[in-house]
Amino acid sequence: MRDIGRRSFITAAGALATASAIGSNAYATGHARDAATADEYVDVQLLNITDLHGYLQGAPGAHSIITGAGGKTYTVGGVAYMAAHLERLRDGRRNSLFFAPGDLFSGWEFDAATFADEPTIEALNAMGLDFASAGNHEFDKSAKFLTAHVEDGESFPVVGRDDAFPDSTGRRFRGAEFPYYSANMVWNANGELVLPPYNIEYVDAGGGRRLPIGFIHLTAIGTESFPGSYQPGLRTLDELETANRCAAELKSRGVRAIVLSMHDGAVAGSDFSSGSNPSGPAYELALRVSPDIDAIVTGHWHCAFTMMLPDPDGVPRPFVEAGCYGQLVNEINLRLDPDTGAVIRELTTATNHPNTRDVTDPDLKSIAGYWADYGSRRARSRLGTQSASFTRQRNAVGESTMGNLVADWALWAGRQPLDPMADPAAYPNTPAELAVIAVAPRVGQAVIAGDLIRDAQTGGTVTFAQAWNSVGFGDPIMTVTVTGRQLHDALEEQWAPTAGGGLGFSPLAVSGNVRYTFDAAGAVGRRIDPAEVFIDGKALDLTRRYRLAAPSYTLINQDGFSAFTGFTAPVRHTRDFESFISFVRTKKQLTPAPLNRVAVKNAHVPGARTGTVTQRQQLLQPDGSVVPRPEAALRTAQTGGAEGQRAPGGFRVPC
Repeated sequence: MRDIGRRSFITAAGALATASAIGSNAYATGHARDAATADEYVDVQLLNITDLHGYLQGAPGAHSIITGAGGKTYTVGGVAYMAAHLERLRDGRRNSLFFAPGDLFSGWEFDAATFADEPTIEALNAMGLDFASAGNHEFDKSAKFLTAHVEDGESFPVVGRDDAFPDSTGRRFRGAEFPYYSANMVWNANGELVLPPYNIEYVDAGGGRRLPIGFIHLTAIGTESFPGSYQPGLRTLDELETANRCAAELKSRGVRAIVLSMHDGAVAGSDFSSGSNPSGPAYELALRVSPDIDAIVTGHWHCAFTMMLPDPDGVPRPFVEAGCYGQLVNEINLRLDPDTGAVIRELTTATNHPNTRDVTDPDLKSIAGYWADYGSRRARSRLGTQSASFTRQRNAVGESTMGNLVADWALWAGRQPLDPMADPAAYPNTPAELAVIAVAPRVGQAVIAGDLIRDAQTGGTVTFAQAWNSVGFGDPIMTVTVTGRQLHDALEEQWAPTAGGGLGFSPLAVSGNVRYTFDAAGAVGRRIDPAEVFIDGKALDLTRRYRLAAPSYTLINQDGFSAFTGFTAPVRHTRDFESFISFVRTKKQLTPAPLNRVAVKNAHVPGARTGTVTQRQQLLQPDGSVVPRPEAALRTAQTGGAEGQRAPGGFRVPC
């Protein structure tokens, strides 16, 4: 084997890069440039994408434009184009693996989300995805949904309505043709893994010999506590400890080439072809994780970079992330010693290729077009009727017909049996006794997305799209146990002082079996007498325990209602937009309820104030387009409500 020597390794300050027609390569050393045709090594191509989120047609809004070396911009996104790029990249490569570090499905594009994510899986199957790490959004429904439905193709409960839709070939959904992995997602009750922790792939070394490559998979720490993937029955293990343990296990099995695929990320620079000034949990882990790991592929943060970072022994290894929504395909080229199977680190390269729209794969174009057409027909389908319009227009005490409707839906949802694909609940599914909805939260986005306007020409038909688009951003309804004191304190939290001596008002909609009165002349924190709060006609008992239904977002203090923290016995129900669809379908006829759930006293005495509702502005992309609601909810929730802020530790807010 020739002597390749060593040069100064590239560190966090940046990566040595060379421009190419479609991206820029990050090289471990200058020798890597000359190794493309080296026949004394075993060449292995690793292709990866991340955070597709079901965007089959293309990246949404400003995400469709990305910046590369020298400030050059590219229009990107769409699986039809990605498939063509993948075919070109794989051409002539004997050893090529295609994988993803998570959040491929459970997204927000109507064409995929309304079909139980089956369109995304069909597209990934057609593109030849080999395996994937489970991201946080893969648990947005349940671990059982991931394993039984997505992987194995099981249906629930009504074929052709809730899942098991005919795909572009006319066949019913049969599941993914690739497996999911996670080394650190476990069942909370017994600590057992939900998914296999790692996989070993074998590459052709010539002469009938094969060499192993191990892939370790991590799910973002705290996934079980995120609003969308809130899963009381799950728990994530420490990322560093888990990765090191798996690396040691793989090494003990004779694996000398190891890749870490992790659904946690970082931010590093402003263009996708290099990396600078990195920060974030994946970066911190990359500097410390076992030197037996030869490459680190990240996701979750919707960032794009490719760089070399030193391992704990000072030897560089790729540290990459391929953006989101189908913007990029990352390529890592490893060269293995044909005798030992070890990675020759000095010859490693990494490239982010923009998924430009100048080439098209006809098969994937057909798949995406089929689901777009199917989505249009589903959008127009009839769910029920409404006798009048429901709007978010609030009266003087904060009530609205839309708010009352959604609060009544939440109570209904909290009284339903668990979904057939729900994970085992640690607590009894005790029906909800009341429900609350933050209709104008002090922090974050409201679960109510729009008005439900009656269409007189159709006799008040409520279509699938109308219902889907009016409520929800992907969080489940939860039922939890709270005390009467917590309910009272949450009602008091509707009011808070504002700058300059003002009074802010963040009204809570309550279900139809609740009535309460507030004192417009009362001080903040002393506006509601428990004796004037009634649930099913009985006065609120501060010492009694009640079963409450509300979005997970609200219960974990992402709306600014801290009184609910400390709830007990959580049980997860169906996600908001899917649940609201079922509500409308079940009720068949929607009629606005009278606005009589909230009353006010002392409204005309000197000093009386109802308070001012802060009108939250929609978050916008740099091009002026609206940030997708689920992403906006995550951004504002995890920054305390102000776009542009950073999470604790100074890191960018992940998705």
